[in-house]
Amino acid sequence: MKLPRMAKVRQSFEGPVVTDIEAEVFAQLDKAGIQDKIKPGMKVAITAGSRGVANIAVIIRSIASRLKAWEAEPIIVPTMGSHGGATAEGQVEVLHSFGITEEFCGAPVVSSMDVEQIGETPAGLPVYTDKNALSADAIILVGRIKVHTDFKSPIGIESGLMKMAAIGLGKHKQALLLHSYGVHGIRDIMPEVARVMLEKLNILCGVGIVENAFEETAVIEAIPTANIPEREAELLRFSASLMPKLPVEDIDVLVVDEIGKNYSGTGMDTNIIGRIRILGVEEPESPSVKYIVASDLSEESHGNSLGIGLADLTTKRLYEKIDLQKMNENVVTSTFLSRAMIPIVLENDKEALHAALRSNWGVAAEQAKIVRIPNTLHLEYLYVSESLLPEVMKLPHVEVIEKLADMTFDSEGYLKKSDFTH
Repeated sequence: MKLPRMAKVRQSFEGPVVTDIEAEVFAQLDKAGIQDKIKPGMKVAITAGSRGVANIAVIIRSIASRLKAWEAEPIIVPTMGSHGGATAEGQVEVLHSFGITEEFCGAPVVSSMDVEQIGETPAGLPVYTDKNALSADAIILVGRIKVHTDFKSPIGIESGLMKMAAIGLGKHKQALLLHSYGVHGIRDIMPEVARVMLEKLNILCGVGIVENAFEETAVIEAIPTANIPEREAELLRFSASLMPKLPVEDIDVLVVDEIGKNYSGTGMDTNIIGRIRILGVEEPESPSVKYIVASDLSEESHGNSLGIGLADLTTKRLYEKIDLQKMNENVVTSTFLSRAMIPIVLENDKEALHAALRSNWGVAAEQAKIVRIPNTLHLEYLYVSESLLPEVMKLPHVEVIEKLADMTFDSEGYLKKSDFTH
């Protein structure tokens, strides 16, 4: 089978960027009047989630530094539902992989899966909070605000500070409760749980983070607790306007070099690939991708290959990295079982491409519409096949930086990840 030639292209995206992270964190905390709420010796819990948020370790370190300057005692509390294998040790490991350590941040990481009930929603659902956060004198919520990969919210509360409060602080127990209601639980009930958290806990503020299309920090904003629901919805709309996307919408084969939790909670961002695969949730109309090849799993995922079920083909390399316990714990908690279904496993990238193109009925392999990306988070540089090049070249925000050339594979039949270095 003769594979099509590929050209490397670059997409240009626009968006703001915060150049001095520490200075912006300090300015935001000062603007929000946090110092007025601090008393010497006060223990303040800073939340830290499981997403690969840009500059997250520096942001948390900066918050801790400011608190210590005000004579408070910061601690860092893992807030990530069932991630990290739903164990205290596993959640610390996740934070360490992001550089969030006591040594770097200047505050101890205090991890536990134990929770206490602090109230209930209007419908009677129990609301739980991490015991370490609850034993602190105050809490600062920290989280990235962006569109969710499972649903679209009518009230603008998707992935952000409210979710960090409800599912993050609620740990595995709250995550299990909410996910037992499927999409209704995380879309409709989650905000109600978060509101109980905001009312019952001494949350000093939320530090909302928005990223631009280059995974750079675009916004850091300290939001007064009472304003979090309204302001989060506004920042969600802004975040959506900055999101990257694929340059074309009709694709025969999409090759994703790496999937992983550091790129998306679903391994691959469903908004990018156009697949959700949740029972009862309508699939997006675009982009339309016939076959997705998942080539490898990121080290930062620690074997949790949740999202592999969004692909049609994968490789032996990825398959052998799967930690079933971690993946299954995550997917069973979510109840979206299809996302952990393992697709057909091929020996390598070359064999996976051959299988996908053979199944691309009525289209000669050389004419197939193929797009190759490093992951679903970084979409500045990517490869498009020869048949797509005329369409791509008409786009004002795309430039060809390497001319058409044959695909090259290493000795084991894998595409070279170094192709994306620049």
